[in-house]
Amino acid sequence: MSGAFFRVDKFIVPAAAREEFLVKVMMTHKVLEAQDGFIDHRVLEQVAGPGEFNFVTIAEWENTEVVERARAAVAAAHKAANFDPQEMFLRLGIRADIASYKPVAALG
Repeated sequence: MSGAFFRVDKFIVPAAAREEFLVKVMMTHKVLEAQDGFIDHRVLEQVAGPGEFNFVTIAEWENTEVVERARAAVAAAHKAANFDPQEMFLRLGIRADIASYKPVAALG
């Protein structure tokens, strides 16, 4: 798929897990920033509203092809740091909703 591409990850993070979660997210985003095709990212924390997810991360990429290379770079960085995200999620009670998105074309 060509054109802008977004990875949007939503998390339910217990208060006691907040600091460790954010340290790991920022570590991962540093790796993302160094990848070819990376455009921008945001880490958002919910401050109001009834929403279930209290953290959202959004990464924007040039296209889907660059995302595959970025995934491999992140996996290698996690392995080098002896970091297993799934283990952390289980240990800290973090729930995630991970998905990829593309912009909606204009109607009409």
